[in-house]
Amino acid sequence: MIGLAGATLVACADKSVPPRQLAGADAARGLKLIQAEGCGACHRIPGVKWPRGAVGGPLDDLSTQALIAGRFPNRPDVMIAWLRDAPAMSPDTAMPASGLTQDQARDVAAYLYSLDAD
Repeated sequence: MIGLAGATLVACADKSVPPRQLAGADAARGLKLIQAEGCGACHRIPGVKWPRGAVGGPLDDLSTQALIAGRFPNRPDVMIAWLRDAPAMSPDTAMPASGLTQDQARDVAAYLYSLDAD
């Protein structure tokens, strides 16, 4: 029998990442939205040559991360909500609310989830 501490270690040791696919979303359109919204002013994002911000951290390995902003589960529904209105989820975040619609946020999430951490 595994005790609570053992179960916690087993859970933390499992680094598998479920696939994060968004049916009907357009990753190429997501990249265009990322560029138009100016996300590169704070984040380093593959596919965005300039600007290359460092305040918000790099997003090149977002698809492999377990958490969004270090506190929310990295799932498409949560990512879309975060992209649309991060301050509603975390009032202390520096990330501003965007003007993205639900469909636009899905496209941006599709692009971010398409990135590899190579």
